[in-house]
Amino acid sequence: MNELILIKLGEIALKGLNRQSFETVLVKNIKRRISSLGGFSVKTAQSTVYVTPVNECADIDEAEERIKTVFGIAAYSRAARAEKNMEDIVNTAAEYLFDELSSAESFKVEAKRSDKKFPLKSPEICAELGGSILEKFTHLRVDVHNPQITVYVEIRDFGAYIHTSARRGAGGIPVGTGGKAAILISGGIDSPVAAYMMAKRGVELTAIHFASPPYTSERAEQKVKRLLEAVSKYSGRINMITVPFARIQEEILEKCPEELFTIIMRRFMMIISQRIAQDNNCEALITGESLGQVASQTIGAIACTDEACTMPVFRPLIGMDKEEIITVSRRIDTFDISIEPYEDCCTVFTPKHPRTRPILKFVKAAQNELDCDSLVEQALKNIKTTKIGFDLCEES
Repeated sequence: MNELILIKLGEIALKGLNRQSFETVLVKNIKRRISSLGGFSVKTAQSTVYVTPVNECADIDEAEERIKTVFGIAAYSRAARAEKNMEDIVNTAAEYLFDELSSAESFKVEAKRSDKKFPLKSPEICAELGGSILEKFTHLRVDVHNPQITVYVEIRDFGAYIHTSARRGAGGIPVGTGGKAAILISGGIDSPVAAYMMAKRGVELTAIHFASPPYTSERAEQKVKRLLEAVSKYSGRINMITVPFARIQEEILEKCPEELFTIIMRRFMMIISQRIAQDNNCEALITGESLGQVASQTIGAIACTDEACTMPVFRPLIGMDKEEIITVSRRIDTFDISIEPYEDCCTVFTPKHPRTRPILKFVKAAQNELDCDSLVEQALKNIKTTKIGFDLCEES
C-alpha cells in the first residue's frame, strides 16, 4: 500500500508574494530532519507537502515523529494513496483503515475535491464511500455530528488520499526565515522556553551561557547542554558559547553596592552578549525575562539592563506567568531538566535586598568603579563553542 505523510501549511499560506521562499525553507528543513531515515520524496502542491517513502529503508514511523517538531507545519496526517476512481478509493479505505473501522461504533465520511475533473462531487463521494463502508463493516452506524472516526478523502492532482483526523503540527514559521538571534541561556525554566518560542518564529539560534566556576559546577554546564539538545529538536543546530563569568562577578561583589549587584551583572551580560552576537551575525538578543517575576525583571530594572546595549532585545515570555511558562516547558521536555538542583551564575551571588527600582545614573556610576573594558575583553578571550543538535537551516 502507498502510505505517505500529508503536511498542511499554516501561517505560510498567508504570506503572499514571498510565500514560495517560506515553502522552500520548510521543504529543506523537512528533508534535513528526515535525511537519516531512508529515502523520501518531499514535494509541495496546493498548500500541502507530500512526504513519500521511495524505498524499503524509509522509516515512516520515525519520520512522523520528527516531522511533528518542524516549525511551519500546522497539521499532518498519515494517509494512503489510491487511484482516482471510486473502486480503488473504496478498497484502499477499507484496507488502510481496517483496524480503526473494526473497533469503532460510528463514523462519517468527509470529502474534498481539489481536482475538479473528478466526475463525482464531494457529497456524492461521501455517499458512495460511506455506503461501501457500511456494507463491509456491518456493525457501524453513520453519525454525522459526533462520530468515533471520520474518514477523509482528498481528491488531488497526484491521486486520492485517505486518512483519519489530522494531528497538530508545531505551528509557527520555518526556522531560517526569521533571521538570527542570540539567546542568553541559563539552567532555569524560562530561557529554554524563550529559545523555543523564538525558533517558532523562524529565528536561527546562537546560545550564550555564562558559567562561573568554581562557584558553578561542570554539571551545571552539562545541564544547559541537555536543555539546548531538547530545544534543538525544534530549532536545529545551536552553537552554545560559554563565557567565563566568575572574575566579573567577584569584581562587582567587591566594588559595587550589593543592592545593585544583579543589575550591573546583567549589564555586563548584555555587553558581552552583544559582542558575541555581532561576531556570529545575529541581529538581536533574546532573554527569558517575565515582567515582575523577580527583582531584576521590573520595568525599571529592564530599562537599566537594556541601556547597556544597542541591539534589539526580544523577551517572548514578558507577559506570561510562571504556570504558562511551565506548561510550555513540559510540552517541549525541558521542565524536568530545568528543575535539577545545579546552580547557575545568576543564583550564586544573589543579593539579600536587590534594588527593584534602580536609577540609571547611580547604576552607571557604580559600574564605572570597575575596569569594564578590560573585564569584558578578558571574558571574550576565553569563550568556548559547542555545537549542539542537528543541521536544519542552510549555513550562511
